[in-house]
Formats: sequence, structure tokens, C-alpha cells
Amino acid sequence: MSVQPDFRPEVDALPYELVERKGVGHPDTMADAIAERASRYYATHCLSRFGRVAHHWFDKVLIFGGEADFDFGRGELVHPYTVLFAGKAALRCGSEEIPLDDILHTAAADVLTQVTTGFEPDKHLRVENRVVDHQGPGRGSTRYRPLGPADLVAPGDPALTSNDCNLLHGYAPLSRLERAVLGVEQMITGEEFKAANPDTGWDVKVFGSRRQDDFRLVVNMPFIAADIESFDHYQHRVGQCRRAVQELLDRVLEERCEVLLNPADRGVRPYLTVLGSVADTGDVGAVGRGNRVNGLITPMRPMSIEAPAGKNPMDHTGKLYNVLAHRLAAQISDLCGRPVETHIFTSKEAPLHRPEEVVVKIRSWQEDESTRARVGEIVTAGLDSTYGLTEELIHSGITLW
Repeated sequence: MSVQPDFRPEVDALPYELVERKGVGHPDTMADAIAERASRYYATHCLSRFGRVAHHWFDKVLIFGGEADFDFGRGELVHPYTVLFAGKAALRCGSEEIPLDDILHTAAADVLTQVTTGFEPDKHLRVENRVVDHQGPGRGSTRYRPLGPADLVAPGDPALTSNDCNLLHGYAPLSRLERAVLGVEQMITGEEFKAANPDTGWDVKVFGSRRQDDFRLVVNMPFIAADIESFDHYQHRVGQCRRAVQELLDRVLEERCEVLLNPADRGVRPYLTVLGSVADTGDVGAVGRGNRVNGLITPMRPMSIEAPAGKNPMDHTGKLYNVLAHRLAAQISDLCGRPVETHIFTSKEAPLHRPEEVVVKIRSWQEDESTRARVGEIVTAGLDSTYGLTEELIHSGITLW
């Protein structure tokens, strides 16, 4: 482990910054959520039936949008969404079949019902299962074809090792712009806003920019076609929602922030959907193409390219360390009162609690051994807690997008 001072300017002090978030109804975010829900449901099924978790990964999910017929005051999905699962998993444990088709369909249906308006799985969803149990080189014959529960992995098994070679990054705290972008999307798709504005959709994309202390947010948000009577009504609702976003930003930012809501309308093209997502009109989503683990796309920060959603929570360090890197950064930042970056590298088969490298960078830190020792304790405790992280991923769920 290495703890280093970092004398680069803080992100908030840079002359220019760009941040993006794809909302919960964006097809890429939907794909992440479906993949992760499938992993959770699969793991909980295995635990309930066998007391252990069978090997699996569902991080290659695609969602193909449907086709819609809509205009002011009406809307209908005339061709369903298709969710395709590709990956590997044990299909049975001994003589007992794991009901994978049911698990995958339920995962997709549950997520899409939560992040759209009026989604009816029986009418609006098709699921294609391309998951296989083929064996890879160097793996035991029981990895994907276990003969019984004894061949499965028990949570917290000290013999667990990294399932892959991974490089992960985390940082804390969020910048002013990052907090604004994240907060706006979460407000628009939150329970309170949706209850007050049920005609708003879920595929909210927020793009933020900052030049010195001049902030600007571009927010693209669809409306539900059946609830919008005319173009005048649409423009009125856009204005109301823009003011609601502006009020939020006025509360969370000291600086004035310009807000543009649906600027691509150009006075003639209303942003309408049937269920609240561009997936209504054939757009495609894929795991790993959207937000990073902290919910943001931040090209001016270190970012992990691993797609954690759907990966095995037992031993895939591309998932476990992705979450851990950000949590360690937050803990160390709280300790030091300074911005922190963390970088974790592990090789395949390395013990879960002992990756190859952990690098901690503390902004403008004047090195002292007391802080270095405390940081070491935080990192060691975090690495030793991977079992607890696995339990949280399976039973409580951690938002990874």
C-alpha cells in the first residue's frame, strides 16, 4: 500500500469541468439495473435452496426498445421491449434445476415497472435467455455444473480469491457540479417530484458544465404523451419543471446556475414518450455504457471502466473493489478533510482481502506518519470487510449506476 500527497489542483479549482448523468429511465441505466437485479435474485435463490451461491455473471445485458404510437393526449406501446441476457451461470445444482428463466424475467419486469410509467410486463416485455453453463480453461468441472451444494461457494469463505484481473478507482468528495448534476436527476425521478408531476418521464439526462464559477445544466426530460394535451400545454409544463429544477439548484449551490430544459425542442418538437423512456421508440441500452459506480460520468476524474452490474458478488473484484474504492476514498477524506483518490489493482486468484496494490492520494497533504498509519488501518479494515460487502450487495442491494 502507498499513501501519497497529491499537489494537483482540486477539481473545483480547475477552470473548466464537465459532468453527465444518465437517469434511471435511460436504456443504459435500465440495463445496469436489470443485470444487478438478476444477480441478486439468483444469489438469494441459491442461498435459500442450497445455503451457498452458485457461480454466475449477468453483466452482458442488452435492452432493445420497443415501438410506440403516440401523439398529444394518447400513447400506446405497439411492440414490446426485449431484454437479452448473455452470460454464464450454473443452471442446476446436482439434480435440482435453478429456475433461471423465471429469475431473469422477474428481474427485468421488476426494474422496468419501477422506472417507467404504466409498464405492463405481460404486454410490454420479452426476455431472451442466452446464458450458458460452458466451462472455461483451467476451471474445475463443477464450477458451472456443481454436483451438489458442497461444490458451491459459501459467503465469507476465506479461500475466496479474485475472479479477474482488475484496476479500480474511487474519489471523494464530489465537486459542486457533480453534486448538482446528481441531485437534479435524483429529484426529478424521486417519489416527491413524481407524485406532484406524474406526466414527467424517467429517461432524464443531465449534462453539467462549469467555467470558473459559471454553472450551466442541460436537462433532457420526456413527458408522458397521454398526459400532454397540446404543444402549448407541453411548453407550459416544461416551464414549470424548469423552475422546479432552478429552485433546487438555488438551494444547493451558492453560485447561480443556468438551467436549460429540453433545449432541443427548438419550438416544434416536443419530447414525448409513452412510458417515459426513449426505449419506447427502439433505443438500445447495454450494461457498462452509462454511469460509473458513483452515479456519474466524469471524464475529468479517474474512472473505472469495469461494468460491475450483474457480476458475481462473491468474488468478482471488478464489482467489490469498485464499490470499495469509493467508500475508502470517502472515509479517508472525512479523516483528512481533503480530497482523496484511491486506486486498487488486483490480479486473478489474489486473496480477496489482499490485492496487489492500493494507492491512496491525498490532495495537498503534508505527510505525517500518524495520518499514514490511520489511512492504513482504514484500508485494511475495508479490505477485510469484503464479506460484509457481498452480504450487502445480495440482501440490501447497492446502487451501482
